[in-house]
Amino acid sequence: MDMRNEATHLARNDQARAAAAQKAKAEFLTFRLGAEEYGIDILRVQEIRSYEEPTRIANAPSFIKGVVNLRGVIVPVVDLRIKLGCEKVEYNGFTVVIVLNVHGRVVGAVVDSVSDVLELAGDLIKPAPEMNTTVDTGFITGIASVGERMLILMDIEALMSSADMGLMESSQQLQ
Repeated sequence: MDMRNEATHLARNDQARAAAAQKAKAEFLTFRLGAEEYGIDILRVQEIRSYEEPTRIANAPSFIKGVVNLRGVIVPVVDLRIKLGCEKVEYNGFTVVIVLNVHGRVVGAVVDSVSDVLELAGDLIKPAPEMNTTVDTGFITGIASVGERMLILMDIEALMSSADMGLMESSQQLQ
């Protein structure tokens, strides 16, 4: 009887560990901004569209390219390359807009290209390094090494909700 109880106990522990490992996994949409590769939570992504020139909004910051009409919804479009200070910003056939759902608001993010969707186990994700700079890196949640690739994981909700974006404040005024 004791061996049977011990075997049952070990099996339950293995199942609990497997369930915990499964929970620690997350899926990320990976994309390129310049030479770097970034990842965002796939659950925030609504769709991926080819880049089309948005309608410019007067007095908007340079990283807010304008707005587009997406099936009756007016969507602000943010160029993440400009926002994050990429040296080269080029619009070509690979340039896409990732349509995101952030705090119940639809926002477009322009990136150089989309790579793929990766499932990462929690043990592959390392904390972002501490940096004493004036640059806000609070939206970087971690760094993952996948083979030869270094992936910068970001909290797209935190980035899009930042005060300098001005996107979330204006949605609260509309309600």
